[in-house]
Amino acid sequence: MSRKGNCRDNAVSESFFHTLKTELVHHQKFRTRDEAKQVIFEYIEVFYNRERLHSANDYLSPKDYEELQKMA
Repeated sequence: MSRKGNCRDNAVSESFFHTLKTELVHHQKFRTRDEAKQVIFEYIEVFYNRERLHSANDYLSPKDYEELQKMA
């Protein structure tokens, strides 16, 4: 295991936050923290988990991938 602060500590989280920043945060200017929280919540719950295709899931959304796993 690597030392604290090393990017290998949690590659999945690092990848998610990079995606969040490049696809959403860097393209918007938020007026308040509450606005930012709402927009980020909607991005994660509506788009990221239900619509966005993930290469780790054979290019399915997490929701579709889980449904496929339940049927298998």
